[in-house]
Order: sequence, then structure tokens, then C-alpha cells
Amino acid sequence: MKKLRDVRVGILKIPVTRIMLLIISDMLAILLASVLSLYVRYDFHFMDVPREFWETILEVFPYNAVITLLIFYFFRLYNSVWRYASDRELVNSGIAVLICAVVQPVLFWLSGRRLPLSYPFFYGLFLLLFTAGVRFSYRIMRMLQNRRLNHRIGLARVNCMIVGAGAAANAMMKEIETSNYLSMNVACAIDDNPGCHGKYLRGVPIVGGRESIPDNVQKYNIDEIIIAIPSAGRGELKPILEICKETGCKMRILPGMYQLINGDVNVSKLREVQVEDLLGREPIEVNVDEIIGYVSGKIVLVTGGGGSIGSELCRQIAQHTPRQLLIFDIYENNVYEIQQELKQKYPELDLIVLIGSVRNEARVDSIFQKYHPDIIYHAAAHKHVPLMEDSPHEAIKNNVFGTLNVAKAADLYGARRFVMISTDKAVNPTNIMGASKRICEMIIQNLNKKSTTNYVAVRFGNVLGSNGSVIPLFKKQIEHGGPVTVTHPDIIRYFMTIPEATSLVLQAGAYARGGEIFVLDMGEPMKILDLAKNLIQLSGYKVGEDIKIEFTGLRPGEKMYEELLMNEEGLRETANKMIYIGKPIKYNSDVFEHQLQELYEACLDEASDIREKVKEIVPTYEYERMG
Repeated sequence: MKKLRDVRVGILKIPVTRIMLLIISDMLAILLASVLSLYVRYDFHFMDVPREFWETILEVFPYNAVITLLIFYFFRLYNSVWRYASDRELVNSGIAVLICAVVQPVLFWLSGRRLPLSYPFFYGLFLLLFTAGVRFSYRIMRMLQNRRLNHRIGLARVNCMIVGAGAAANAMMKEIETSNYLSMNVACAIDDNPGCHGKYLRGVPIVGGRESIPDNVQKYNIDEIIIAIPSAGRGELKPILEICKETGCKMRILPGMYQLINGDVNVSKLREVQVEDLLGREPIEVNVDEIIGYVSGKIVLVTGGGGSIGSELCRQIAQHTPRQLLIFDIYENNVYEIQQELKQKYPELDLIVLIGSVRNEARVDSIFQKYHPDIIYHAAAHKHVPLMEDSPHEAIKNNVFGTLNVAKAADLYGARRFVMISTDKAVNPTNIMGASKRICEMIIQNLNKKSTTNYVAVRFGNVLGSNGSVIPLFKKQIEHGGPVTVTHPDIIRYFMTIPEATSLVLQAGAYARGGEIFVLDMGEPMKILDLAKNLIQLSGYKVGEDIKIEFTGLRPGEKMYEELLMNEEGLRETANKMIYIGKPIKYNSDVFEHQLQELYEACLDEASDIREKVKEIVPTYEYERMG
């Protein structure tokens, strides 16, 4: 700490030598400004200036110097870091000089002398020119020094185009100008406001609107495009990004408006443009107060807490001060990573990590008996469609009876809420994974009729970047030079981000009254082919030339499109306009429980007709019968 304090003191200490040099230059500036003011007033003829005026300047000089130094000191013109000078320092210099100019007639009147009426005007003009010129020369010299340094150490200059010519772009350009460590050259700027076209921002030409991006990329030999429009939402950004990605340039984006408000706009905040930026809809917003209201001070259990959704749930729950957070997962490597992350970010969090399987009824029961969780988020599941088609019994054992074990324990030990992660594949399922999730929804709706625990399910589509999703697969294929494999050119899916999915789950917990299936309005579905093309282009490659796309055919159990609701279910709005509630489907509980028992026995026996058993429970399940 002492060393850190010494460094801070060293930074704040103003060099005496530099102050003395500035004072001397200011004294010379006062003399020069005085002389030149008379010289200009008398049409650039020294001999025409009356002798008494020269005597007045010399007589008043000591007083003028002291007053000027005091005014400059008050406006901090001796302790600013001039190599980073900005418009604020220029304004301070202007105000200080204006006051000095106004003081001139007063000094002459007090000394009983007089000077021409135009003298204060010319004096202020020249004094500002000399004093500000000396100070801002620090910054000019620094810019020249940076360019020489970059040239000497051989840093290649990266030609950049900035899209957006507002405050964020100005801040970015300023940092690029003054930094020792950036080898970027802002060649041009783009803005959709026609009034800006042909003008300059910090010396950089504003060359046109978004439609001119491709032409100006070629004209200015652009290597990188920086999107600096933090106020724009995804809907506004998407058409701009669509144009930019066609250029083949590297793209980076300034994430959000809050950074502009906080003054936190710099190159380090730029991030790569991601596929979710091209979804064309705004991220889901949740009511944080509602979430805090039911999570804060509670014991929360997350099953499958090491997975993509489960780990993000743990991150968001940890922010809302739970009394205790329990993470339950069978994969120790994944859960170890989230454990270390949460320990570092939330050292005060009471975090318990438990290893085990939801299929183990005794293990689940022991956890509930010991910790008595108030809220359960059930994210543990097998979810990979093609793999589950080859191992249907495992899908049923883990998804159906793992859910049943955890849900029954929630009822037995008096949990308040049970929130299950479901999927759009549960609607009219064509694969065993989707059918197993539909049975899970039926389990929680059935238990909700008999229990004081509020059971709900949350249904959403594909999650961008989650384990087993197409994004990581496509990225690996691109890294290896392709080809990128797509099952069918017309296959479409609904997409959402991991934070959106977890926010929905948390919000659903707040809305839970028991028995609901919550559904997210995810906007328009997206073609997987378009997703693949976007990823290739965002990686800086050309589709078909650098990276090829191959079609492999639909996999077993795979649909051309996914649905979010069955026909029998209605839609009811919630306070969050992006979240809806599906009306529960009626079914006979006694028959359902008997069918579950038969399904359990069939799983244990590895029965070959397991899909037929599932079909009895889920009539909308369609599958290809073998033989």
C-alpha cells in the first residue's frame, strides 16, 4: 500500500521546473502581447507609436504580471496535464485571458495613464494565442512523438472507419490520438445525418451515411470498422451490421449507453461484434426489484448449476443476496469453474457446491433434508437431440425421473417455488428429448395440484453459445478452415442469449402462482443457414470462397422448425410484455401416474418399446418407427 501511495503522490506532484518555464513564457507573452497590440493599432509602424504608450506598458508590467499569474493560477493553467489537454482547458484559458484583458483599462486608470481603446481587444487576442499555443504545443508534440515511436518500432497502422460521429466517436478518436500504445489510424467517419457529411470530426472527414460504407472501405483501404453508437438498440444496429459484415473488415462495437454517460468510453471497452447483435431485437428486460424480492434472503438450489444456463443462473442469483446458494451437478469440472468464479466475485456469498446426480433419489433426498432450499431452479437435463435419439432410455431416466425426484423432494420438504427449465422442443415433439421434457412439464403441473409448492416451467428456444448449440460447433469448423455443416438450407430456429434465458427463468419465478408454463416472445425465427453465413463473415471470411457451407440432411428427430406452444394452450400476458403464460392442458392425474410407473419399469428393463410408452403419455409425440 505504501508503494501505491508513493506512486499516486508522484503522479499528483507538479514539476517545479515546468511551472517556472510556463511562468517565464507567460511573462514573455504579456510583453509580446502588449507590444504587438500597439504595433497592430498603428498599422504595423513602430515609429508611429507614441513614446508615452511604451512607457505606460513598462510601468504597468510588474502589476500586470502579478495579476495575470494569479488569474492563471486560479484557472489552473499551471497544474493541468497539458499533453492530455482538452476543450475544458481551452475554455479555461479563454476565460482567464478575457479577465486579464478586461483588467487592462483598470490598471491604466489606476496608474493615471491611458492607452488606445482598441488595446485591450488586441492584447487579449495575442495573449490567448501565445499562452494557449505554448500549452497546447505539449499535446501536439506528444502526437508527433507517438507517430514517430510507432514508426520506429514497426507497428503497422490499422486503418479504421468509425460509424457514428457523436460524443462516443469523439472520445474514441481522442484516445487514439493521445495513446502511446495504439497503432490505429481513423481514416474516415460515417453518420446518417446528411448535415454532417463533408464536415470533419477531430480532423477526420465524415464521408457519408451507412449506404456509403462499402465504397469508403475501398477508398480509404479500411481494415477495421468501429461501431460507436452506444444509444442504438439491436433493431437499429442490425441493418448497419449487415452492411459492415459484407465488407470483410474486422468489426468491433462499443457496448452500451451507460459507458457514454459514465465517461467510460475507450478502446479497451470495444468488443467483437457477435451473432446476437444481428438478432434484430432488443434484449429481454426484467424487473430486478421483483427478482430481489423473492430471492434475497432465501436458500436457493440450482440443479445442473455447472451448465450453460445453470451457471448463468448462479451468477445472477449471487447478485441478489441469497441467504445460501446450493449448486448441484454431476460434472465436477464445470461446477468447479463456477465455484471459483463466484468465490472471487462474491466472497461474502454462502456458497455450497454438491456433486451428484438427480437420478439418485437418496442423494437428492439427503440434500433437501440437510439444507431445506426455499427455491429450486431445475436445469439438470440431457438436451442433445441426436445423442438422446441413440440413448432414449437415458433421456427418460435423467430428464423425466431426475425431475420427478427433485420435484417430489421440493414438495416433501416444503420448498416455496420450483422452476423447471423446459424447451420449445416439448411442443408436438419429434424427438425423445423434447418428449421427455413434455413429460417433465406434466409432472410439475400434476404435483402443483397437490402441493403447497408453486411449480412452474419456463419454455424457450435455442440458446446462443450454450454447450451443444450450433454456435460453438460453427466456430470450431471455421477455425479449422471449414466446411461449416448445416442440416438443411431452410431449417429455422428461435434464438435467445444465455443472459436472456436466465433472466426469463428468474422473472418466471417471481410470477409463479403454480402450474404455469412461461413462454418467451423471441421475435422472428432465424434461418440456421443465415446464422452460419453471419458467423463466417464476422470471422473475416467470405462465404463460399474462404469457408464453404455443406448441407448434411436433417438428423434423427430434428424438425424443420420449432413451436413454442401447443394448439390447445392459450396465451396470457404478464407484466413483462415479452413473457407469456400458456394455459395448462387437462389430463387425468391417476392415469398419468400409472403411466409414469410403467415408463419407469420400462427404463429399468431397457425395453425396446420405450418410445411407444412415451407416445402413450404424450399423444402429440411423433417418431419414426423402426422396422
